[in-house]
Amino acid sequence: MLLFFIVEGISAQSDESATIKVKKTDDFEVTGDGSAAAWKSTNWINLPQRKPETKFYNTKAKVLYSDTGIYFLFNCQDKKLNSTIKKDNEDLWEEDVVEVFLWTDETFPVYFEYELSPLNYELPIIVPNNNGTFLGWLPWHYEGERKTRHATSVVGGKMKSGAKVSAWLAEIFIPYELLAPLQNVPPKSGTEWRANLYRIDHDNGTATFSWQETDKTFHEYKKFGTFIFE
Repeated sequence: MLLFFIVEGISAQSDESATIKVKKTDDFEVTGDGSAAAWKSTNWINLPQRKPETKFYNTKAKVLYSDTGIYFLFNCQDKKLNSTIKKDNEDLWEEDVVEVFLWTDETFPVYFEYELSPLNYELPIIVPNNNGTFLGWLPWHYEGERKTRHATSVVGGKMKSGAKVSAWLAEIFIPYELLAPLQNVPPKSGTEWRANLYRIDHDNGTATFSWQETDKTFHEYKKFGTFIFE
């Protein structure tokens, strides 16, 4: 797995393009280690470290979509798992976490936010944003085809709070059924969604990483990039 992180890092995108072409795939099992063959069909996206700290880490992600949902894979270089929360729907952003924001319809300032910790605990919320005033709402009837699939793994250590590691990975599947009643869902070839990808790390203070840079909060949706579905 360490070799996977080093070798794949070479092919990570060096720019911060505001547009990603998302390739289509058949559905596959989410294992948390990125071992599915489908991931080989697409390139890494670089998530630059936006808030400098004494430690600088490489962070990257991949995106794919299918007829039933959208897949994400994060690869996060790290030294320590600062993750103690062992319950879903908590304030995961206060510890190590990766985050996905999906704004499917630009005419409607409501988007989906998903967070996943190294210990594999999640926070899925719909966020109405009224000119910077926002609050997340948890999904109702979160079960069956509306439920996400997610898993994590670590490199160079154990998956436990405070463990020394060299990296951790997160793999996520978000079903379109969960995104209801957002518009422009499911996507088809040519569909465009605004989106952003983030990471927060707490090894030395708070370090933030993002595909598209925001100023004050991750919720500055007008600064999101664009997913174009192939």
